[in-house]
Amino acid sequence: MNLLYVGLDGGTSGQRIAALRRLGHEVTVFDQYRAYPNNKFFRYWHIKTALLGFDWLVDRYMLSKLKGRSFDMVFVDHGDLISPKVVRAFKKAGKVVVNYNQDDPYSDRDGRRWRIFWRALPFYDLVVTTKNYRVEDALAKGARRVLAVRSPADEVIHRPVDLSADDLARFAADVVFVGTWMPERGPLLKRLAERGVPLRIYGERWHKAPEYDSLRSCVVLGNLEGELYTKAIRGASIALGLLSKGYGDLHTTRSVEIPAIGTLFCAERTADHMAMYKDGEEAVFWDDPDDCADKCLALLADPEKIRTIAAAGLARVRKNGDFNKVLLPKIIDEALGVRAEVSQLN
Repeated sequence: MNLLYVGLDGGTSGQRIAALRRLGHEVTVFDQYRAYPNNKFFRYWHIKTALLGFDWLVDRYMLSKLKGRSFDMVFVDHGDLISPKVVRAFKKAGKVVVNYNQDDPYSDRDGRRWRIFWRALPFYDLVVTTKNYRVEDALAKGARRVLAVRSPADEVIHRPVDLSADDLARFAADVVFVGTWMPERGPLLKRLAERGVPLRIYGERWHKAPEYDSLRSCVVLGNLEGELYTKAIRGASIALGLLSKGYGDLHTTRSVEIPAIGTLFCAERTADHMAMYKDGEEAVFWDDPDDCADKCLALLADPEKIRTIAAAGLARVRKNGDFNKVLLPKIIDEALGVRAEVSQLN
């Protein structure tokens, strides 16, 4: 198919673009974030207000790039700056328009950030969310059809890579967390450190944590993506998957990426996690920080058990099919079904 992909050509969005191309599709990318100056003010104003007063820049940019073009389908990734006017233009150019959003744009938690997204929701043919508990909220905000899916790993990026001696010198660890600081994460990891769990933390903003002085020796500041992210997970015996409490997550991309890389996945017990893996056999789940510490310390004393659970987790995530190469055709098939229904009605 000839697809228009509207999103960032990098990060997990870039992984989806690459996966679509591996699946044989011709993919054109429009990056809406190139529509405005890349400076501190605009980045801040984007996150806080969806470019209030400047959102016309995105409309102008998108419509000028779209002029005279036609596609079989338009795939909008995230879409926080894509207005109803632009979605309607996409529908004329691309027959069917899908929105895929891994965030949680259906609550009022983020203030004005989702104001444009909410207005555009009714104009999408299909809205895809990784938050199955938000389907009714999406419908209530005007979405016409909603598909709930699990967050995927990428079959190329997230795999059991072999680490060189240099990689091991940099990334070997007992227990690792890779991710940005959030207020609820500092106390949990501080408690693990107090309990003697040997931690390594990679990520941004940890210097802002009130617990930073207690965790300083564990922290390597800076974002890890792609191959470096995979190596940091692969180099650890146990990798923690911490949820975002602000968004009410029941699973995240870490929930599939960590087992797919071949490392033991250790996370909070949730309904999603329990449905995805057998606790104690394919992953290890905990109920509170001390429970997490107890389980990490017990596992570190039994390296063979770590290897057994990690191998079983890898087999399970492959059996579950939680990868881009499986998810993206599912979304496309669902969107094509919507398009066929619309054609019959017309």
